[in-house]
Amino acid sequence: MKRKLFDLSRRYQAALREHLKQGRHANLESARGLGSQAMSAGLQTLDLAKLHEQTLVTDVLPACPPGKRDAVIKQAGVFFAVAITPIEETHRTAREATAHLKKFIETLSRRTVELAASNLELSLEITQRKAAEEALRKSEHHYSQLLEKSDQLQQQLRHLSRQILLAQEDERKKISRELHDVIAQTLTGINIRLAALKKEAATNIKGLDGNIDRTQRLVEKSVNIVHEFARELRPAVLDDLGLIPALHSFVKLFSKRTRIRVHLKVFAEVEQLDTARRTVLFRVAQEALTNVSRHAHASRVEVSIQKLADRICMRIKDNGKSFQVERTMRSPGRKHLGLLGMRERLEMVGGHLDVESAPGKGTTIVAQIRPGNGYAGKESPMKVH
Repeated sequence: MKRKLFDLSRRYQAALREHLKQGRHANLESARGLGSQAMSAGLQTLDLAKLHEQTLVTDVLPACPPGKRDAVIKQAGVFFAVAITPIEETHRTAREATAHLKKFIETLSRRTVELAASNLELSLEITQRKAAEEALRKSEHHYSQLLEKSDQLQQQLRHLSRQILLAQEDERKKISRELHDVIAQTLTGINIRLAALKKEAATNIKGLDGNIDRTQRLVEKSVNIVHEFARELRPAVLDDLGLIPALHSFVKLFSKRTRIRVHLKVFAEVEQLDTARRTVLFRVAQEALTNVSRHAHASRVEVSIQKLADRICMRIKDNGKSFQVERTMRSPGRKHLGLLGMRERLEMVGGHLDVESAPGKGTTIVAQIRPGNGYAGKESPMKVH
């Protein structure tokens, strides 16, 4: 029985769709035939009305534009009226209820469709409102995070400014002490020797050459000290010869002074970078190696500068002891001033600093910068030990 009802339902849907497609001049024989089949299957007028309503609500009206629904419902009502004719002829009582039933079906179908449309609009409105509320919540959270980060950066900037001022004062004290204790004393010694030479020149010519030699050595020592100060402030070789010779010279003096072996590998075309970027790379390498000598207790350091797809990458890796990067960067002390200084220098030229440190693996500092306009360097390694 269920199988027959299912087949009848499918045939009724197909016939009604075809009838609506053909318009007002459509043939109604298929409707009459379906009515006879329904009667044979034992269906009553109300059963066929439910089938008709289901077809309208679920299959026909949802795909119909709102402006044409009334016409479609009326045309479908004609089809239904013809379909129930065989049942009416058998059951005379059904004839009296036909007009009322047609209006009932039209009203019920229209209300059902309107209710479905209202539910759909309400569902969409609820979804949009929820999405807006979620977006607002995320926006508030995002701006709260930005504000908190801004406060942290301001505090960090104020702290960095204080540390820079303190570092400058310490550096001035150091230079002042060196000038007074070394150069001033050496120049005083030269002055004393020159006065002695002046007296000896008139009385004792034999010892004059030896005293002149000693005085010359004092002058040479003073000159070397002045040159060393100048190199620490700004190496002239960086401006005159380029980044690679400057790094080579600094690494050589660093290894000699600290007994730490340094392996340097640079690609030659790095010299095509502008002055600002070459200076930043040199200062970062200088500060990183200085930190290694002060804190890492390392015996070996590897410094490499290579060309990546769209940037220059300098990597400085030591085999010394590790430290907690985040904790050190946030600490109020001055041990992290070098790291902050390196980061600030790189950010000035659009670069980025990464620091990795793990027990047993030492510390790795990675500085990355974009080459800038006019750079066309290709990988051409130059190794310096």
